Order: sequence, then structure tokens, then C-alpha cells
Amino acid sequence: RSKRQINNGDLFVKDYIKKRNLILDLLAVEIEFFLTWHNPSSRPDLHFPGEDIIAAWKSKTVSERNLRDTARLAWNISPALAVFLPDRLKNADSIVKEVVRLVRLSPTLVSHIPEALKYLVTTDTLLNEAPELVHVLSWSRVTPVQALSYFSRQYPPHPITAQYAVRVLSTYQADAVLLYIPQLVQSLRHDTMGYVAEFIKYIAHKSQVVCHQLIWNMKTNMYIDEEMHHKDSALFETLDLLMKTMVASLSGPAKQFYEREFDFFSHITNISGEIRHYPKGPERKRACLEALSKIEVQPGCYLPSNPESMVLDIDFKSGTPMQSAAKAPYLARFRVNRCGIKELESTALAISHQQIDKYSSEDERQLNSTSIRHEMWQAAIFKVGDDVRQDMLALQVISIFKNVFQQVGLELFLFPYRVVATAPGCGVIECVPDAKSRDQLGRQTDIGMYEYFIKTYGDETSKEFQNARRNFVRSMASYSVIGFLLQIKDRHNGNIMLGKNGHIIHIDFGFMFESSPGGNLGFEPDIKLTDEMVMVMGGKTEAAPFRWYTELCVQAFLAVRPYQEAIISLVSLMLDTGLPCFRGQTIKLLRARFAPQASDKEAAAYMMSVIRNSFLNFRTRTYDMIQYYQNQIPY
Repeated sequence: RSKRQINNGDLFVKDYIKKRNLILDLLAVEIEFFLTWHNPSSRPDLHFPGEDIIAAWKSKTVSERNLRDTARLAWNISPALAVFLPDRLKNADSIVKEVVRLVRLSPTLVSHIPEALKYLVTTDTLLNEAPELVHVLSWSRVTPVQALSYFSRQYPPHPITAQYAVRVLSTYQADAVLLYIPQLVQSLRHDTMGYVAEFIKYIAHKSQVVCHQLIWNMKTNMYIDEEMHHKDSALFETLDLLMKTMVASLSGPAKQFYEREFDFFSHITNISGEIRHYPKGPERKRACLEALSKIEVQPGCYLPSNPESMVLDIDFKSGTPMQSAAKAPYLARFRVNRCGIKELESTALAISHQQIDKYSSEDERQLNSTSIRHEMWQAAIFKVGDDVRQDMLALQVISIFKNVFQQVGLELFLFPYRVVATAPGCGVIECVPDAKSRDQLGRQTDIGMYEYFIKTYGDETSKEFQNARRNFVRSMASYSVIGFLLQIKDRHNGNIMLGKNGHIIHIDFGFMFESSPGGNLGFEPDIKLTDEMVMVMGGKTEAAPFRWYTELCVQAFLAVRPYQEAIISLVSLMLDTGLPCFRGQTIKLLRARFAPQASDKEAAAYMMSVIRNSFLNFRTRTYDMIQYYQNQIPY
């Protein structure tokens, strides 16, 4: 054979080996994921023969040059393969740099892939006005969170990213933007060219419910204190002008809907101010009931926390002042029809001031006949003097996690109840139905959680107990992972609810990320895992229910890790609010808790160590004792 034939043959073999190695690298990652998912806690009895071969392959050292060659090879095979390669091969900065270079060289080859945009839009390309940025304008649609992130601290402001972000947001349905209203309002801080303000006017015109929710959130963020003494210097003028423009643009049925809704809700919230001067106890309760009895339900109105449900009636006997002495929050129940946002809007807009009396009879009958009615009682707490924006942020993340768990088929339970801030220090909180706080159970029964389960559902062998424990484990795992990632603190028994079917539900997120009770000492462990919780899950770490709990925790952690950048963007947009949970290191610490550079197996081991360190942590019991002596909350 000629020398040329031999060289061609050698090149073919080398190319074949490179492709083979790339396939084996990707297979090793996938096999490791499935092995970890199958055996999250690395139990020896669940090991498969040959696992060591996978571990050995993944542990091999690869030079920087070979990593760059791997990225180029993947790009030549398929640019889409290269775009997702850094997500598979962790700890490979060389691959990321090479993918960035390749995307910048040929952006049109991957402009149909939303995930590829992060390699083109970087701080470097934006600051240096890279000419290839023009391709961003025709890029495929990213998620609303990523679009909003171009108006955050994460990226320098740029007209191209601003135009692209607004174009993307405009393609989503108005109600899809509802979840991200706090971030949308905050993005005005970095809206140096006015694109966000124009989009807000556009979306407010498109949906009246979105318009209302925007106005409430803008009112909340105009001041940096609950007493409204200190304006937010960066936002006040912008928000004030924008709100006036939005309200002035309303006319006809839209204006009447706005006036009815805000009049109805102001009467509801004013009750707190009316009853706060009465002493706690029977006097305040009587004042609350009297004030509530004067409220008239106006047709087509809704509670800000539940814009998909039209208020039909008020339970005038339900007015209940809460424990706080000075701030006088109270609870009330409403009969609502869960009809959906679109139907609520169309019904409300069909009503005019001249037709209200007529609507009460004729239109009510028509609504009965043309739509499926889902009537129910909905309780809500109306708070005055409490900033609920941290709760809103925590529950946004919980809502995203719930969607992720559903997508991957994890049978985990979360209840992201709704909270809406309506003015500085004011807000509406949706009540968790059919649930009592652990504190209430302690006061009513004076027994431990395990004894409560036995008393309520029967002995451990009964079907009812098994179902309740199953629900308990499924909810414990999901809230444990969220509690760790968001560093949710102040987990005393007043902030933990138990549902009628055994689910555990966490409420009140006033302390999270970098803030904690007692001057931010960080006294509590990463996960609230008490001896009575462990008793319900079998009483020891070797028990089958507790093992299932740890496995679900690991699977939940593995499921949410791919969404870490979305969560980080969501939080980054709120950094300038001045909320006490942000103390300078929030994003750095949050990203570290996701263990971004760890493989799936390493991430599973990391999560297991978090559970072990929290298991029967002495600080948990000590904190519960402090709460008992300070606030008489049983433990």
C-alpha cells in the first residue's frame, strides 16, 4: 500500500476512536444517572455488576487539548450535540470556552436552539459590542425567566438583548407572565432604554387581571419601608408615572372592572386598620365581625391571591383576628367560583355600572347555564404591617419545583399556596385548606406526631396509616430539598402544617437565604428533621419509610439541578429590593448548594451528607425549646 493510503487509514482509525470515546463518555454519564436514580443512597444490595467499569471510565484524566477536540468533534457531528455537551460533561471549562467560540463563529447553525443563546450572550460579547450579537434578534424563544434575566444584574444592558427579551415575552400568553410579575416590575431598574415599560403597558392592555396585579406590585415597590416614609429612589418616579399611564388608559368596561375590584379589595383590607385599636380577644373579634358584615360583594370581583376565582359571597361569621397584637391581620372565608382567569375577565368586562342590578339575576342564571361551576369556600388572611415579598419569592420557586417534579414523574407533594403583596407591608395570603399547624395539634392533643398519626389513622398496619405515612414521606422529601436549597429557617411548629391526609406543608418564609432568627446566627440545620418526624417514617435510618424518604430527597435534588440557572435568575432579579434575606453572598451560596460541578453520583452523595448532618440535629430540638419558652409553641 502507498504511504498516502496508510495515512488516510490512520486518520480514519483516529477519527473512529474519537467518536467512539465521545459516545462512551455520553453513555457513561447516562448510565451513571440511571444507576444513581435507581440507587440514590448507594445501598450495596442494589448495586449492579459492572458499576466499577463506569466509575473507572468517568474518573480518567483528560487533557485540556483533548476536551477542546471533543467539543469540536461534537460540533462537526451536530452543533446541537455540542451545545448540550457542557451539561453532560461537568468540570470542563475548556469545553464551555470552545462551545462559546464555535457558537460565535457560526450562530445561525444553532439559532433554533434556545439553550444555545447563553453561549452567544455573555458579559464579554455585550461589553465589547460583538458584531455577531445581531443574530440574537432572530433567535428562537427562551423561557420568560431567561428573557427577564437580560434586565438583571447578570447582564450589562444592551439594546439587542432588550429588544429580544421583550419580543420573547410578547409571544407568551398574558396569564403565563402572571407568575413572574415581581421580577417584571424589578426589571424596570435596569430598563435603561424603556423597553420593559413599553411591554408592561402592552401586557396591561392585553389582560385586565395582569394589569391589576402589576398595579398592586408597583404600589408595593414604590417605597423601601412599610410606613411609606422612604421612596425607592431608583423606582418611585418610574412606577408612579407608569401606574398613572396604565390607569388613565382604562376606559369603559375595563375602567369599571378596575374600580369595582380595587374598591372591593380596599374595603376588605381596611378592616385591619379598623380593628387594630381594639384589645386582642373578644372585643377585637366582635369588631372584626361587625366590619366584615358591612362589606358588599360586587359582581365580577376576585381575591388578588386567586385571580382564577370569582367571589360570590362572604361568610360573615368567619372573620377571625390573628395572633399579632399590633398589626391586626385577620382571616375571612369567601364562596368563590373557580372559573379560570379568561372567563372571570370576560364576565367582569361584560358588567357595567348600569347593569349591576340586572347582572345579579339574569347574568347569574346565564353563567350557571353556560359554564361549569366549581364553587368552593376559599379562606384568606389579610396582612397589614408585614412584608410578604419574601414569601412570594419562596412560593415562586416552590411552584417551579412542583412543575419539575410533575414533568419527571416524581410522586412528590408540594402546596405552593398563593401570596400577593398589594401595598407596602400589605398582602393577601391564600389559606392552606384542610390543614392545621403542628402547634395547633400540640395544643389540642398534647401528644407527639407519631401518636397523632396512630390516633387519627389507626395502627401502623392499617391501610389509612400506610397512606398517611406515604403522603408524609412524599411531602417531607420535597420540602426538605427546598428548605435546604433556599435555606428556609424559623421552622418552629407554628410554621409547619399537617394536612388531613398526612401531608406536611411549610408556611411563612420570612427567614431564608442569608437571614435567620437571632441576628442571622444560622443556628438551625439545613433540614428540619426532628425525632417525631423520624418516628412517623419508621423511627430509625434503616427503616424502609426513612430509606424511601432519603431516596426521594436525592431524586428530587437530581431533578431540580438542571433548572438551577432559572432559579438563580429568578432570585437575581429580586436582589435590589433590599429584602433582609439578601446580604451580599446570596447567589454565590445558592449556586454552590446546587453543586453545579458535581456529577450525578457526587450530587447524590452530597445530598445524603446534608440529610445525615440534619438527622436528629441537636440544634433543631434546641430551637423548638426556645420557641416554646418565648412563644409557648409546643414541641
